[in-house]
Amino acid sequence: MDTHDATDKRALLNRYKHKRIRRTTHGRTEDNITTNQFIPMGLSLSTWLHSRTKKHSPSLSSLFCSLAVPTSSRLEVILNSSPVSPGDSRSRWSSVHCSPHFVLSASREEATRLPVELSSDGLRAEKGVKDGLHVWEVTWKPDHRGSHAVLGVSKQNCPLQASGYNVLVGADSQSWGWELQSNQLWHDRGRQGAYPNSQFNPSSQEVPVAPFPIPERILMVLDADAGTLGFVVDSHFLGVAFKSLPRGVELFPAVSSVRGGACIRLRYLNGATRNPPALTALCGLLIRHHLGLQRRNQVDKLPLPPALQCYLLFSH
Repeated sequence: MDTHDATDKRALLNRYKHKRIRRTTHGRTEDNITTNQFIPMGLSLSTWLHSRTKKHSPSLSSLFCSLAVPTSSRLEVILNSSPVSPGDSRSRWSSVHCSPHFVLSASREEATRLPVELSSDGLRAEKGVKDGLHVWEVTWKPDHRGSHAVLGVSKQNCPLQASGYNVLVGADSQSWGWELQSNQLWHDRGRQGAYPNSQFNPSSQEVPVAPFPIPERILMVLDADAGTLGFVVDSHFLGVAFKSLPRGVELFPAVSSVRGGACIRLRYLNGATRNPPALTALCGLLIRHHLGLQRRNQVDKLPLPPALQCYLLFSH
């Protein structure tokens, strides 16, 4: 959170406090919120948002915008929710299921590959998931990848080391991987096609030429209930990369690399059960969507009671 955001939130809280008045009725003290006039909240909010949507359309600068696909409400709520606290156990690499050519940080959230030649090395997370929808953030600088830089998931026993320069995650029937340099999907020792591709969004008028340069920050989306794996790049969900993953089987984030000095950081962001999202979360999501990133600090201008304004600020 930047200083400007914090200042806006403090100002809103102070205004909320100042608007509270105390009233004594029949010996009982009550707190009330003052309002100047009655306005139907839904109508007022809809009018306010609609009048400003055309004026502030979202940016289309990312080259992945033309490749994005619609997301489910469950995933959209997760992506717009505050991440879990740092240090979550699901953010750690495994010190056991790890190539000897990887060195882990003290927190085990960061893995660095040693400068060993003619070796392909992998590791997986310490904890996996069997059900629910989950999102991890993987930070891996493009100039620290080299060839055969793979990100994906694996079962309990993922491939950890092999001679030469090869794809490890996705090289057997126990793992599924996305090779970031070539954009190729791998599983069971074979290529499964390119990801992303223009077929995900046939209405796109301008599709950049593959392979696409994948930025440093990648979100990995594992839906263990549906048995699917996908990725979010530059805030755009690129669709399902793998389907028909085994259900009820523990799956772990996994990576493999051949580049010396490659530094790969893992962080678990959030998750959800198979239950539908709460109505309050869906309403907040819709409001923030219409506000857009450029107006995220204008929540206090919404025709909403201060309590709801506070919810919109602090639930994201």
